[in-house]
Amino acid sequence: MALNAHLSHLAIGSPDPLVMATFYEKAMGNTIEEIDQGYLSTGPERKLLFTSGKAKELKYFAMGMTEENLDLLRDALLAKNIQLSASPSPLFDDKAFALQDPDGNWLTFGVEEKNNPRVELSARLQHFAFATNNIEEMVDFYQNTVGYLISDNVFDEDKKLKTAFLRSDNEHHSLAIFQAKEKWFDHHCYESSNWNAIRDWADHLSTFDIPLKWGPGRHGPGNNLFIFFHDPDGNWLEISAELQILPEDAPVGKWVHEPKTLNYWGQAFLRS
Repeated sequence: MALNAHLSHLAIGSPDPLVMATFYEKAMGNTIEEIDQGYLSTGPERKLLFTSGKAKELKYFAMGMTEENLDLLRDALLAKNIQLSASPSPLFDDKAFALQDPDGNWLTFGVEEKNNPRVELSARLQHFAFATNNIEEMVDFYQNTVGYLISDNVFDEDKKLKTAFLRSDNEHHSLAIFQAKEKWFDHHCYESSNWNAIRDWADHLSTFDIPLKWGPGRHGPGNNLFIFFHDPDGNWLEISAELQILPEDAPVGKWVHEPKTLNYWGQAFLRS
């Protein structure tokens, strides 16, 4: 069964949620709303919830889908005897549910239809990434328990898996998993339209003296253009464009763990 879901929103912990929400208001043009759990930061096709916690802490991630697909996924998980819990997200209704992956990360699924408004400096919340010291079990969980498809794998010279890119619809990945010495929330990414949009986002960030930390560049897996910058807690944000679209039966790609795989054009940030 194809998962047929997209990344809806993230809940991110912070020692100062209001400072984080204010930064995203400036950097991304999002609006701020105070709710019971913290501060909701919203823009066109992007939603983040900042709540009290440690810096760079992913509280949970939320995947949106149709009600029909939500029912199919719930039935499939229950048939595998997977324990489901109530959704922690205030943005989903009571049909939503949640579960934990092998690293203890919470994921929740709820009803949300995808839409595509066109606005100036649009950038849709598109994917995020974990680092883990348990990549084989994590990939197995997301592929064989939840139903993600693997688009590309990256192996080192000893043929050990270093990175997996997994998709939940026809976009190259909505989740990336990196092998590392520790577990952490690695980055979250917003998909824009094209190279000119990447330029415009870089110009926009510069007007607020927000420096780029990596890029411009082009990834190998996914073939997308990118820039990276930091928020006040040190979370990596990516603006991407032209991410590869794949058919459901696309074969899994294999890449070598080297800088050029992560950046065709120059320096790369290798997690391990």
